Amino acid sequence: MSRSSQWYSGTDRNAYIHRAWMRRGLPSDAFDGRPHIAIANTASDLTPCNMHLDEVAEHVKRGVWEAGGVPLNLPVVSLGETQVRPTAMLWRNMAAMAVEEMLRANPIDGVVLLGGCDKTIPALLMAAASVDLPAVVVPGGPMLTGHFRGVPLGCGTDVWKLSEEVRAGTLSQAEFLRSESSMIRSKGHCNTMGTASTMGLLAEVLGMTLPGLAGTPAPDSRLLEGAHATGALAVEMVASGRRPSTVLTRGSFLNAIVALAALGGSTNAVVHLLAIAGRLGVDLHQDDFDRTGSGVPLLVDLQPAGRFLMEDLYRAGGLHAVLREVRDLLDPHARTVTGRPLVDYLAGARIHDPAVIRTHDRPLRQDAGIAILYGDLAPDGAVIKPAAASAHLLRHRGPALVFDSIEDLRARLDDPDLDVTADSVLILRGCGPKGYPGMPEVANLPLPAKLLAQGVRDMVRICDGRMSGTAYGTVVLHVAPEAASGGPLARVRTGDMIILDVPNRRLDVDVPAAELAAREPSPAAVKAFARPARGWQRLYVETVQQANTGADLDFLIGSSGDHISRESH
Repeated sequence: MSRSSQWYSGTDRNAYIHRAWMRRGLPSDAFDGRPHIAIANTASDLTPCNMHLDEVAEHVKRGVWEAGGVPLNLPVVSLGETQVRPTAMLWRNMAAMAVEEMLRANPIDGVVLLGGCDKTIPALLMAAASVDLPAVVVPGGPMLTGHFRGVPLGCGTDVWKLSEEVRAGTLSQAEFLRSESSMIRSKGHCNTMGTASTMGLLAEVLGMTLPGLAGTPAPDSRLLEGAHATGALAVEMVASGRRPSTVLTRGSFLNAIVALAALGGSTNAVVHLLAIAGRLGVDLHQDDFDRTGSGVPLLVDLQPAGRFLMEDLYRAGGLHAVLREVRDLLDPHARTVTGRPLVDYLAGARIHDPAVIRTHDRPLRQDAGIAILYGDLAPDGAVIKPAAASAHLLRHRGPALVFDSIEDLRARLDDPDLDVTADSVLILRGCGPKGYPGMPEVANLPLPAKLLAQGVRDMVRICDGRMSGTAYGTVVLHVAPEAASGGPLARVRTGDMIILDVPNRRLDVDVPAAELAAREPSPAAVKAFARPARGWQRLYVETVQQANTGADLDFLIGSSGDHISRESH
C-alpha cells in the first residue's frame, strides 16, 4: 500500500472524509493508489528571487500527471534574503522544521522541492532529509545579466563595490542610485557565485536534481522543460523507493566540497552542508572542507572571485563541464535521484568558453578551497575563502580594532578620528547564531571611510557571523565558539595583536593564554546580546548549535522518518 493510500483507501468514515474533501476537480482514479506528489513551493512576492516558482510548479504538475501521479501544490515557508529582518538565517531551521512536519503530516508519497533564494534550498533539503520521502529539487535558477554604463553588474558583489566607491568619494550618490534599476534584469536569483547559485549547483552535485538542470537561468525555457521532466521523475522515484537517505551519502557530500572549491562557491555552503548531513546522520565534519577541498583548483572565473556571471557559466558548458575537469577527485559511486552515479553524466560535457571555465591544468587559482583555521581566537574553528581574499593579507599581523555589535560598527566606522590603519584587523563580534541572533551576513565589514579615501580596498576582518556569498575580501568568519557563547572573541581588546596565518591554518591573538582566559567579556558586548523573551527567537537561541556543526537546532539533528500512526477524524 502506498503512503497516500493509508489516508484514502477503504470505506470507513475516515477514508470518506479524506477523499471527499479532496474531490475539487481530482478524478476518481486519483485515489486508486496513484502516487501523490507534493510540490513544496517557496514562491512568494516577498521572496523576489522565487517569484517565478509558481510557473515552474505548473510544469512540474504536467510532468507528474503525464507519469501517472497526482500533483499537489504545497506552499511552504519562504525566506527572501534581501527582505527579512533581522536576517534570513534566523528562520532557515524554522522553515526546515515546518516543511518537514507538513511533508510528514500530509498524504503524500514523494515531493518536488522548488527553491531559489539562499536559504530555501538548504531548508528544503534539510526537511527532505529528515522525513526521508522520495524527493528531488528544481533549482529556480539565476537571473540574466544586467548592465550599467556598458559594464555587466553582479548582484550583491557590485552593490558592495559601488557602495564603497560612494563612501570613497569616487562615485556620486546619484550615479549609484541610477544603477539600481539595472541591477535586477529578470526573474531568478543572484547571478554571481553567491549562496543561491552555490546551493543550486551543489544540490545537483549532491545528486538531488535532474542531472544537467542546475544553473539553468530562470528565464530560460529549458528550466520549464526540466521542471516537467522532474515531475515525471518524482513519480518514478516513488515506484523505485529512491529516498534522500539512498542518495545523500558521505561520498555525495565530499563531491559537493570538491565542486564548491572548483566553482569558487559561497562560504555559506559550509553551514548548510553540515546541517543537511546532520539531518541524515552522515559523518561530515568542518575539517572535511579543508581536507577535501583545499587542494582543488578554482576553475570558474565568476564574481566575486573572478569576472563573469552565471549566464556566462551556463553558455560556457555549465556545471558538468566543471565537474569533468575534476572527475578524478569525485566519488564514482555517489548516485543521483535517477539511480545512476553522478560521474555517468559527465562524459559528454565540454568547455565552450575557456575564459569562463578553465581546464584543470590551467586554473584561475591553485588550492582555492575553503580553509579552516584554528587557534587562540577560534578553538572550534573559523572559515576563510582564500579565492576571495587578497594574497598579501593571507599572512598578516596587526592590532585589533574591536566593534561589539553591528550598531557599534555603524556608529564609529566613519569617524575621521578613528584610530585605524591599513594594518589594523577589524573585529566584529556578537554576530553568531545566538548573539545576533541568527548569524547575519555582516562579516565582510565595510572599510573605514578614511582608509577608502586613501585607496585601501581590503583589510583583514574577523567575525563570528557570516558573509554573503556575493561578497569578497580577506574575511575570517564563522568563528566558533561565538562571543555570545563565551568564545575567546568576547575577550579580545582593541590594540591586541592579531596573527592570521592561512597557509598554516592559524588564527591567534598575541596575549598570554592565562591573561586572555582571566579577562572578563566586554561589558558592551554582553549588553549588546539581549536574550529574546518569547517566540521562535527564544527557542532558537536556547537550542541553536554553533557554526562549526551547521548551526542547526540541537533537537532537530537526525531523521524522524515519514510515519504518523494516529488519526483524529
